[in-house]
Amino acid sequence: MYKKIIVSLALDQGFAPTALELARKLKDDGGEIIALHVFEQLHGSVRAYVPDEVVRQALDKVRAGLAERIGDADDVRPVIIKGHSGRDVTDYAAKEGADLIIVGSHKPGIGDYLLGSTSARIVRHAPCAVHVLR
Repeated sequence: MYKKIIVSLALDQGFAPTALELARKLKDDGGEIIALHVFEQLHGSVRAYVPDEVVRQALDKVRAGLAERIGDADDVRPVIIKGHSGRDVTDYAAKEGADLIIVGSHKPGIGDYLLGSTSARIVRHAPCAVHVLR
């Protein structure tokens, strides 16, 4: 059983209900579930051409999407961080002292035959156990 579980949620994939149910099954009594979404920053040269209001609207849409994925679950804490998905999920897990990350993986293409690039990076660099959903 795990004390602190991070469920990495990409809002364009539909595995949130399965991932949250798995987290509940693996969570120790008194444990914590964190639904984490990484809001990807625009690259520097692109950022100069995107108004701040558009970025705020996108972040508001992400907040609404994460809230929708979690629903009325009072046992899940939603967290949004800004950064790079593969790198910042593992950094956040280390900072929070997580002992499990649950992440989804899309069906692989030729460039990432076994795992998607984000999930592969999380598996390679995580400071804790990782459960990959497919």
